[in-house]
Amino acid sequence: GSGKTTLIKLLAALLKPERGKVEIDGQDLKSYSPKDLYQKMGLVLQNARDQLFAATVGEDVAFGPRNLGLDEREVEQRVNESLRNVGAEELRGRAIHHLSYGEQKRVSIAGVLAMRPSILILDEPTAGLDPAGEMHMLKLLHWLNRAQGITVVLATHSVDMLPLFVDRIYIMKNGRVLKSGPPREVFADPEMLDHAKLRLPHIAHLLHEMKQRDGVPIDGLPLTVGEARRKLLDLIPPEIFYRNGVEDAS
Repeated sequence: GSGKTTLIKLLAALLKPERGKVEIDGQDLKSYSPKDLYQKMGLVLQNARDQLFAATVGEDVAFGPRNLGLDEREVEQRVNESLRNVGAEELRGRAIHHLSYGEQKRVSIAGVLAMRPSILILDEPTAGLDPAGEMHMLKLLHWLNRAQGITVVLATHSVDMLPLFVDRIYIMKNGRVLKSGPPREVFADPEMLDHAKLRLPHIAHLLHEMKQRDGVPIDGLPLTVGEARRKLLDLIPPEIFYRNGVEDAS
């Protein structure tokens, strides 16, 4: 209820702003034709079932490129490339209604990637996925950003994995941005997160409680298990470790 989906629809030109404007590369969205806009920007809906409509995976992914008027060789190349990028090549001939929920999510992304956008916008991409599926999805989006150079904008209320994958976070409440910045800066403000009805990542919450309630002298607030391990090891006197080839707990 904070306005995430409404913002996504504004960014994707599904809604028109009552005030202000939305720009891509300094150009107002209003100046783009739908054909040009949706080659530059792709939208992945929260529920993949709302986005998939063809009989098979291959037909669904091919729909966008075909409607650009591309020849079949180019369409075939884009379908193969997109399915390969999301790890779904083996699903090409599968009927849409025979896909698992996680597979539907990946195929819906492939359909958007077949348009070769430079910007990918996703509404709750990990919603409905189990923990392994959630990790797989965020690794995929991270790879698309780092390896393919695609700008990824996602709306989510799942905070635990964000410090591992994102560069910048915007916290919203009632349609307004409460705070924005790198994860370390945003998660350093637990009171603001509480006001936004969010929480710290679990590992950060544990260390925050140890710092506030138990007086553990932790410098800063670790956001990942690896960071927490290093912080805690720094507090343990070195003499408790067995050394000289017996054991090194560091």
